[in-house]
Amino acid sequence: QVQLVESGGGLVQAGGSLRLSCARSGRTFNSYYMGWFRQAPRKEREFVAAVSWSGGATYYADSVKGRFTISRDNANKILYLQMNSLRPEDTAVYYCAANLRWSAVTRTDGYDYWGQGTQVTVSS
Repeated sequence: QVQLVESGGGLVQAGGSLRLSCARSGRTFNSYYMGWFRQAPRKEREFVAAVSWSGGATYYADSVKGRFTISRDNANKILYLQMNSLRPEDTAVYYCAANLRWSAVTRTDGYDYWGQGTQVTVSS
């Protein structure tokens, strides 16, 4: 089992920044992708960003490309999401997730473990 705990959410004005963190504990696998997803009220959960084990490969949703940066610190078992130039439409609960299969890294059904989420609210 892998446990994931997100932190760093909050209320921010449009144009501001936040950095989300996801602490990982439990079973250690040789390597796997990690991702961030988000879910706004009355909407389906959607892909935000993903990163390979080494950090050498990253993927972003078009809506956040150029504004968000995903990174990971494997030594300390932490995943980050730096969010800049935030917009009201970025308001959602943000989830981190672990993908053990190295496939479908932009899809929710590609992930095996999920955190409980952290709320991000961007005011206009």
